[in-house]
Amino acid sequence: MSGRLMPCSPAEVGALFLFEKLSPEQLGRLCSEGRVELFEPGPVYAEGEPATCFYVMIEGAVVLSRRVGADDIEVNRTSQRGVYSGAMTAYLGDRVPQVYNNSMRVTEPTRFFVLPAESFSAVMREWFPMAAHLLEGLFFGSKNAQRAIGQRERLLALGSLSAGLTHELNNPAAAAVRATATLRERVAKMRHKLGIIASGGYDPDALARLVEIQERTAELVAKAPVLSPLEASDREDTLTDWLDDHDITDGWRIAPVFVQAGLDVDWLEQVAAAVDADILPNAIGWLNYTVETELLMDEIGDSTTRISHLVDAAKQYSQLDRAPYRVVDVHELLDSTLLMLSGKIGQRIEVVKEYDRTVPEVPAYPAELNQVWTNLVDNAVFAIDSTGGEGTLTVRTALDGDRLLVEFRDTGPGIPPDIRSRIFDPFFTTKPVGEGTGLGLDISWRIVVNKHHGELHVDSAPGDTRFQVLLPLTAAEPDSESESESVRDAGTPVNAETALNAEEPA
Repeated sequence: MSGRLMPCSPAEVGALFLFEKLSPEQLGRLCSEGRVELFEPGPVYAEGEPATCFYVMIEGAVVLSRRVGADDIEVNRTSQRGVYSGAMTAYLGDRVPQVYNNSMRVTEPTRFFVLPAESFSAVMREWFPMAAHLLEGLFFGSKNAQRAIGQRERLLALGSLSAGLTHELNNPAAAAVRATATLRERVAKMRHKLGIIASGGYDPDALARLVEIQERTAELVAKAPVLSPLEASDREDTLTDWLDDHDITDGWRIAPVFVQAGLDVDWLEQVAAAVDADILPNAIGWLNYTVETELLMDEIGDSTTRISHLVDAAKQYSQLDRAPYRVVDVHELLDSTLLMLSGKIGQRIEVVKEYDRTVPEVPAYPAELNQVWTNLVDNAVFAIDSTGGEGTLTVRTALDGDRLLVEFRDTGPGIPPDIRSRIFDPFFTTKPVGEGTGLGLDISWRIVVNKHHGELHVDSAPGDTRFQVLLPLTAAEPDSESESESVRDAGTPVNAETALNAEEPA
């Protein structure tokens, strides 16, 4: 876009705070290489276009906006003389993409001093060589530091997840090993008991009935009901009395096993009716080993199933063998993340899931959304730990118009109002030195806002802090990787109060 050319007065240009220290010769060069343009209400330049000019407002009113998905979000509005925007990184040359990082429009007739990007780059390097080198070092140094610390952030997250996953895997693995050793012992005793029965000259019909009872017992174990502690205790007392009445030794030890398997006095009576009284103790002992064997195999099955679920959750979390961009059920992503972080969350923090299972699947980069969930859960756990380690983390999903809402609510101390506007800034952290890099929320913001065209908000009060992620239910073609990596890399202007270039969230 171009405006109507106006006379350029070195004195007027020199009155702007940006140029007030320049010499008359320097001001003359600016007017000779630049120009003054009058823009009527409307657009001046659009985000993503080649950055060809550096704009300094002489008088009028301007509005800056950023493109988020299909919406233009206003980020700044001012009528202050001297504010500037446009090709602010022209002095870096072709080492960075020279495009406008926002859109600018004017709401009333507005005059700008307009300097071509090539001239702005030349005068910066000629007049302020030291400043140009410092700004160049600041720009690339900040990018390199952000990249390095981002890698460390991912490594720290990976270490935390690995520790949690190892802890979660250790419990079922140890249970399976323990059950296997006990099972081997029980099978050996069952073989010995069977040998005693088989060598006793017992009636073949009685043995056949006993084998039949054994088969039915194994089926009962698989269908055993879940009893309350009081119900189990009452049944154990009843079975112990029956076993004692029939001269079965160690009845107090056998009864809990039978109760766990869902067996009762009626079943014992069937056994007593099927065999002679002289072999009843051996028959009960043999059936006890049968029950224990079934229970141990169930325990091994449960343990290995638990290990399988953990491995599946790890694959779901890391999105191994899955397309990077696809339609996903966010509840699966949330569940896998919470499972991966269960070791870090611990037993003192209650996790409440308020899922709306009717919400549709959404197009997304699932591995990167898992990174967002990880960062938000990690912050919530840290906040709760800072108040003594006991609290509640609530994860809620719901529809919000044409978007999906994912909310993380914690009962921590809240975010003080004076720093709430800075929590999404790179390298800003409230954690102790060495515990936080200050990039978790910055990375989350870029993933949600720039890569998924959604929104990330925070609402905080003592005992009720809520991070809300809003994702569109439909999306255009997936963004390129290069686009996502270049988001918000232009840095913050030197004079943040008067510059219009708003690359960081306010």
